[in-house]
Amino acid sequence: MNKIIPRFGIALFVVGLLIVPVFGLSGGPSALNSDEELTVKYGCNCHNNGAASPRVVVMITGVPIMYELSETYNLTVTVADSLTLSGGDGNVKAGFLLSSDSVGVFSWSDDQDIRQAEDRPDDISHSETDSDGVWDFRWTAPSDNVGQINFWLAGNSVDGAGIPDENDYWNLVSFSINEPGTITTTESDSTLQTRTISVGDYDSLFVLEVTDEQLEKERQDKLSHKLFKQGNLFFWTSLVALIVGGVFQREILERRFGEGPEYLARELAVPQAIRRSIGCIISFYMAFSWTVNDALIQFPPPSIVGPDAEVTDLTVFIIGCFYFISAWFAYGVYRTILAANSEPKVKDIL
Repeated sequence: MNKIIPRFGIALFVVGLLIVPVFGLSGGPSALNSDEELTVKYGCNCHNNGAASPRVVVMITGVPIMYELSETYNLTVTVADSLTLSGGDGNVKAGFLLSSDSVGVFSWSDDQDIRQAEDRPDDISHSETDSDGVWDFRWTAPSDNVGQINFWLAGNSVDGAGIPDENDYWNLVSFSINEPGTITTTESDSTLQTRTISVGDYDSLFVLEVTDEQLEKERQDKLSHKLFKQGNLFFWTSLVALIVGGVFQREILERRFGEGPEYLARELAVPQAIRRSIGCIISFYMAFSWTVNDALIQFPPPSIVGPDAEVTDLTVFIIGCFYFISAWFAYGVYRTILAANSEPKVKDIL
């Protein structure tokens, strides 16, 4: 009994470590900066020594000059390093934070890395840093005339090192949408069109050409990621297949030659079966809950290294491991039952 308690404690500790990433997946910037001011309006204190930089291009397209009641508008936010846009070796990770001061409703499709902003659910932000820095979403105007609506947009471009230093840059842009009736249909059609609002380096705002080198680099990056994922998939699939194949082979040979697990006294078999059953249930419950809740398990946890750091998505791997561990525990219960029902030999009686 004295040995069981420490082992059980260690098992709980290990399980706790595995759970940690699940509670650290908020992603996106915090609502307040270190000065307790709204990040979306006053910027970030941690990147670029707290100073905004024109090197970051922050752009939003599809913005109407005047909103219509309950009308839905398709918007696109683009954030990029001007050096990268001009073909240089700049930052390739980006994020954003957008606020309308809770006027209107934001919505987006599931394939966009967007979430409700931390501590401000009516605002939106990136859910994880994006390599192309482009997010598509919708904004639905209010059903009542609330007057002019003001928006604030913050964007940052980071190097992905996980440390908020002088190599990370951010910029801000604010704009407004006029209330209904302020622009009449008798005016020029051009005034009724949606518009693009931008801030950042001038050349990068109007020279957004993608060079052949950039296209080739993106192709090579996608190819390397694909090969890495496929290599991991084949390795772990082959390993599981070998383990399962070995288990089946042992079961077949034991039945053929009339062998089986060695005899295990019931006073030892019962506690062992209970421990293995508990392990089976816990691991299956965790894997199943992560599956149905669409959990995102990343390492290192963004809550520790920051939302802009490079992280690895281990969701599929961890969930698969826990399903396999659950099945292995279940097989252990089966072997324990066989051992308890085996015929004792002379050495077992003595």
